[in-house]
Amino acid sequence: MDLQSERIQADLRGVIRGEVRCDDVFTQLYASDASIYEIRPLAVIRPQNTADVAAVCRYATEHVLPIHARGAGTGLAGESVGPGLVVDFSHGMRRIVGVDAEHVTVQPGVVLGPLNRFLAARGRVFGPDPATGGVTTMGSVLALNTSGSQWLRYGSARDHVVNLQITLADGTEMEAGWHKVTDDPAVDPHPQRRQLVRRLAELLEREAGTIRAFQPQSLVNRCGYHLDGILKDGMVDLAGLITGSEGTLALITQAKLRHEPIPPHRGMLLLFFERLELAAVAAAEIATLGVAACDLVDRRILSIACDSDPHYASILPRAAEAMLVVEQHADTARAVVDLLHQVALKIHVRDKLAFSFHLALEADDFDRFRRIARRVVPLLYRLRGNERPTPFVEDIAVPPARLGEFITRMQKVLHTHDVTASVFGHAGHGQLHVRPLLDMSDPEQVRKMQPLATALYEEVLAVKGTISGEHGAGLVRTWFMQQQFGPLYEVFKEVKQIFDPLNILNPGKVVTEVPQPLIKNLRPAHSIQPVRSGNTETVSNSATPEAHDPRRFELHLLWQNTSPENASELCNGCGRCRTQSPEMRMCPLYRSYPGEEGSPRAKANLMRGALNHRLSQKDLTGNELKAIADLCVNCHQCRVECPAGVDIPRLVIETKAQHVATNGLSSADWMLSRMDSWLDWLAPFSTIVNFGIQSRWVRWLLEQTLGIAQGRKLPRLARRTFLRRAARRRLTRLPFYSSQRVLYFVDIYANWFDVALAEATVAVFEHNGYSVYVPPEQSQSWMTAITLGDVERVRNVVQRNITMLAEAVRDGYEIITTEPSATLAIKHEYLNLVDDEDSRLVAAHTHDAMSFLWKLHGEGKLDTRLRPTAATIGYHLPCHLRVLDDSSPGENLLRLIPELKVERVERGCSGMAGIYGLKRENFRTSVRSGFGLIRGIREPRLVAGATECSTCKLQMEQGTSKATIHPLKILAGAYGLGTAPSELFAARNQELTVT
Repeated sequence: MDLQSERIQADLRGVIRGEVRCDDVFTQLYASDASIYEIRPLAVIRPQNTADVAAVCRYATEHVLPIHARGAGTGLAGESVGPGLVVDFSHGMRRIVGVDAEHVTVQPGVVLGPLNRFLAARGRVFGPDPATGGVTTMGSVLALNTSGSQWLRYGSARDHVVNLQITLADGTEMEAGWHKVTDDPAVDPHPQRRQLVRRLAELLEREAGTIRAFQPQSLVNRCGYHLDGILKDGMVDLAGLITGSEGTLALITQAKLRHEPIPPHRGMLLLFFERLELAAVAAAEIATLGVAACDLVDRRILSIACDSDPHYASILPRAAEAMLVVEQHADTARAVVDLLHQVALKIHVRDKLAFSFHLALEADDFDRFRRIARRVVPLLYRLRGNERPTPFVEDIAVPPARLGEFITRMQKVLHTHDVTASVFGHAGHGQLHVRPLLDMSDPEQVRKMQPLATALYEEVLAVKGTISGEHGAGLVRTWFMQQQFGPLYEVFKEVKQIFDPLNILNPGKVVTEVPQPLIKNLRPAHSIQPVRSGNTETVSNSATPEAHDPRRFELHLLWQNTSPENASELCNGCGRCRTQSPEMRMCPLYRSYPGEEGSPRAKANLMRGALNHRLSQKDLTGNELKAIADLCVNCHQCRVECPAGVDIPRLVIETKAQHVATNGLSSADWMLSRMDSWLDWLAPFSTIVNFGIQSRWVRWLLEQTLGIAQGRKLPRLARRTFLRRAARRRLTRLPFYSSQRVLYFVDIYANWFDVALAEATVAVFEHNGYSVYVPPEQSQSWMTAITLGDVERVRNVVQRNITMLAEAVRDGYEIITTEPSATLAIKHEYLNLVDDEDSRLVAAHTHDAMSFLWKLHGEGKLDTRLRPTAATIGYHLPCHLRVLDDSSPGENLLRLIPELKVERVERGCSGMAGIYGLKRENFRTSVRSGFGLIRGIREPRLVAGATECSTCKLQMEQGTSKATIHPLKILAGAYGLGTAPSELFAARNQELTVT
């Protein structure tokens, strides 16, 4: 942190309630968004209220510091990055202030997706639906005047604004709506607003001809300031002007918005075309028929859709070069079908533009195809090679009648510059998202960007369109603003001068004296190359200014076929990992701690910063970065759900390993990661131990020494470990007489705490004709140590596990586990530590026990003679098992038991995440994260819970007296091999909570 940053932090922390951070690690988090740019700010400010915002503005004006408003950081134009003070509204100002029959009042940090879920309970909706609606904030929706697919029905955000509460650059607070042009304080008591309105009215009257003459003829336009129609009958629409101004005129601190009824019936028509131009012609005709939306998807996206989802492949014809997705809403289902049939009749039969069509009327089909572009376009980032979709000319809008003509012009420009692109968009109102595929690490391809944009925008202007229909100017288009608007650009400058004479608010965007070239401040790409030396890797930097730096960045994981810089650069900053949608599990900790540092993309940004020398070695091994890395609990949900497939857990473990290599583990983490050592010593004293953990003093001692929260329910320690029992039963001897063999990798919980689970596992597999081998030399999976970053210390013991397991596999054994984290460790994490034939062989032959049994059932080899059990239980699919097998094999097997009803309790992650939820400092966050699951298990109709994960079980039993049981124990009971399921369900959890 430099002296200026230290001064800013000290000054502002004394005058605002919110958070002020100026350290290098934190500012690096906010240096980029979903655009192609990276600029580190001086400070990050997270205000708690409007008073904080006003104080920041006054401070910035006094010291002439830029302010950059930020929501979720999902913008594609670079509108929320800059070198000044970033004001993050998404953290502390995210409250729904009020709602009535027709209006809702929100703070700027409220996320659109949750807002619409809130309104849906009242049968209402905020209509504009940008593609990032699941994570974008309402402040951004208003600052960019977003619209989305359904502009034909709902218009843009501006059409729904009643009034705004705003703060000007000098800290002045006021309400913005329609205001009369007057000097009379009795009419408008706010003197500065009267002055603003009067000066605006004078400017708009004087330049009315210029405003009319240089308006694009496209139906939507998000470039410049919205001046057309702002002055009417002596009134100025101040709210309409602020909406869409990208935070360059004022900061929005509250908004009163109109909402509308949710349409009772919806349906969709898919039309398939042999050429993109035919689809464009059809879209112009369809838009006149009163549909709610008409979106265009090109061949490349259709092809990826078919390859990624069998349902898409079963419906989408491979011959289609383009598809139109036509959506309709109506009061009756008949009206929806009639209009869609009318569209199909016109476009397919009469005009013969489309060669085929498909109606999607069922809810699942409707949702699947309505979101096809949102789901599939991010998959373009998973394409092999270095070329990626690059959003720098992605937001073009032209008059719908000229869309076909423009597409022909666009294709010629792309061909001339030897560039391919994906094309999709909202063709019904003439908007296209064009994403050229470029290798940003190749200087030659980077140099293509400016001339390509110039040539393409010339074609846009030739058909009277606009260079931005939705995403704004930002850094990516401000260079071209004067080209589009000519003399009107000077009017925009005057508007900026009226509101912000010192150019404090988001300077360099929309209007500026010296616009930034398109390719300035690009996010670094592939500037560091890994160099393998013996058994270690180092990374050298040859493309940054610090190339002469002799330091080497030692890697602790093996990065086969990739490198950490490649992995971190795959993150395009889209912000999907910030979602709190119930449909996704993405990042349970972010849901409980919704700050940017809690998001998975934050970890990619930090690793990229470290690899590109934006962060120093001291930063990498310091406590600030460790605190952010510790907000990842290695659940792998982000890796599964990230559109670009970024392996965030791997990057985080590498980051933690850097810290551990320098600083070591804390004593508590060291003890918890080596739990098997001291549990083996304590097992003979299990009676005393189990009695002791009921004591407040013993629990206090555990909290002080191991950091285990006093309030956490703990399992009882078994008197004799399963491995010792297995030795007595001779399961530790190789059974060569059987052709069907499995090796049981027991891990900690089944060995020391739930011996009955291990016994049930052996019984079930033996009942189905398998010989079970329990190798006595096995150690724990070491997943906890790996998650903590202690990879160098455990590499050798992991190698011993691999060697032992590989030998058994070569003897014909399949490996089974009953702990999902152990399965994931063997199949995934071990490969990051030991990359050889043995590790790959072991990974390929390791299975979760329930997955193995479900596969047997699919092959007709599982005994399904199960005893009836009349009960209803709640099943939770653990995160680690979801990563390995999202078909929910345990749940499916339980459904084979006659009369047993199984309800999926899909409430996200349990919040335990291994030892994370055991720790005192995490206990409240853990319970808060898992409270939805706990509440689900509390439902009176459920007699018990079921899950494969031992730590999920602890959480599920934390807030209820109902037992949570591993599905294998239930299955064993249904076979008559152990305790009957009804007795298991009737048992009450006996672990005590000491508070």
